[in-house]
Amino acid sequence: MLFLAKAALGLGGTIVLAGAYTFHEGVIRVDVDESRAGGSHVHMWVPAAAVPMALHIVPKRHFMYTSEHGRDFVPLAYAIVKELKKFPDAELIEVDDGTQHVRIRTHEGKLQIDETEPGQDVHLLIPLSTLEDVTSQLEANAPSA
Repeated sequence: MLFLAKAALGLGGTIVLAGAYTFHEGVIRVDVDESRAGGSHVHMWVPAAAVPMALHIVPKRHFMYTSEHGRDFVPLAYAIVKELKKFPDAELIEVDDGTQHVRIRTHEGKLQIDETEPGQDVHLLIPLSTLEDVTSQLEANAPSA
């Protein structure tokens, strides 16, 4: 009986530590709501640490393809994300065109994109540290010019 208690405690501790590590960077949140009859409502929360981890298992040939086509963009994207981290709360773009509204900003160290139009709302929240990890991996795997 004591052995089962120790095993359960060890398993429980492992699950708590794995959960804490997985969520230490926060979550990527995607919310899409259609306000028409029969409209879709998609709400997805993904641990932000899972994205850079998943990139480690992507075959190199896919990185090469992505880096080849985005050769000029990847270093720029990496530089932009590094600079955005210096501004944890900044309004970047806000467009209000009658019934449509788009807002892009950094808020508490996350890139926040909100788009509202009649019948549809889209909200995206991504930690800047996750964007930095992704762009740095793309830059590291870029082919030599």
